[in-house]
Amino acid sequence: MSRRAAIVVLDGVGIGEAPDASQYGDVGSNTLGNVGRAVGGMDLPELERAGLGNIAPIRGVAPTSSAVGAWGLMIPNSAGKDSTTGHWEIAGVQLARPFPTYPDGFPADVIAEFSRRTGRGVIGNVVGSGTAVIDEFGPEHQRTGSWIVYTSADSVFQIASHEGVIPLDALYRGCEAARDMLVAPHDVSRVIARPFVGQPGNYERTKNRRDFSIAPPEKTLLDALEQAGIERSGVGKVDDLFAGRAVKSRHTASNAEGIALIEKWLGSGSSGLLFANLVDFDQAFGHRNDVPGFYGALREFDAALPGLLSLLREDDLLFITADHGNDPTTPSTDHARECVPLLALGPSVRPVDLGRRSTFADLGATVAEWFGVAYRGRGTSFVPQLVAR
Repeated sequence: MSRRAAIVVLDGVGIGEAPDASQYGDVGSNTLGNVGRAVGGMDLPELERAGLGNIAPIRGVAPTSSAVGAWGLMIPNSAGKDSTTGHWEIAGVQLARPFPTYPDGFPADVIAEFSRRTGRGVIGNVVGSGTAVIDEFGPEHQRTGSWIVYTSADSVFQIASHEGVIPLDALYRGCEAARDMLVAPHDVSRVIARPFVGQPGNYERTKNRRDFSIAPPEKTLLDALEQAGIERSGVGKVDDLFAGRAVKSRHTASNAEGIALIEKWLGSGSSGLLFANLVDFDQAFGHRNDVPGFYGALREFDAALPGLLSLLREDDLLFITADHGNDPTTPSTDHARECVPLLALGPSVRPVDLGRRSTFADLGATVAEWFGVAYRGRGTSFVPQLVAR
């Protein structure tokens, strides 16, 4: 089959609060809308041309009657607002309950069992920003060799260690031990390795982060494509989010590297599906309430978009979307329960309004139909609206 599809997830780039945002404490969150207001209007001409301004009001990004692609909005249906939940829902899986979170730190028995399994002590067990936690507990960690464990408002068990104190392979083994023990009722979404270097007062996290996700509980789009013999490739942390099932990813240190890998895939003889995550919006800027940085990342992607479009073949579809919000203008530094933008581009795409989709899973269903696969997951395909038969 000559058809290809690429899903590019702009991690954390939401487009307005979801209908149930009040249940998550996220009323007023609007990542794109609020960033646009905060910078006095965004200059994103290529995304504007693609139809971004047709989805919702964004200061500086005007609606257009001559969009080069189709546009719409997707409403989260799964419980939760993290990367795992969002990517799983895109791939057809919806969760009835959110992953557990730990606003007071992890229970003592969980920490004790982790320490027993790894043979190291544990310090921290707090809720906080990773950089602040490392600054606070780094010196003690260097003296004792104990793990630094912390969490956030998300369902994550984060393990930080200095690369000069605990080698990376030992850190990753410790994360695997945590992943094995964290089952219901403590089935956290992700165990995250957070290595760092430097000395007290000058610590710096490295690019050797790894995510160890819980496995999807149901068949996903990726599983269905694998069964149909259709190739699947990943960019960024996608394979981590699916526990390595049915996809392998090239991990990246920046959005720029991720964009380069997307360009390489589109310009090569690669086939099947590319599932890419560009994480800087979320990791580098959203979680740090860095509005200028967030806008700069949007500008970087906007500038790269013409190059991506120039590489599309006749039977290619390129989807641009997100997995949740992460509004850098709000007091919170956590993910936000937001709807996400949906842009569809390609030579065969009609410039139409795809409307308000009731679940992210509609995207996965659409990709499946594009490849002639029966799988629809929990979604409804919009191929009939998207392309002329």
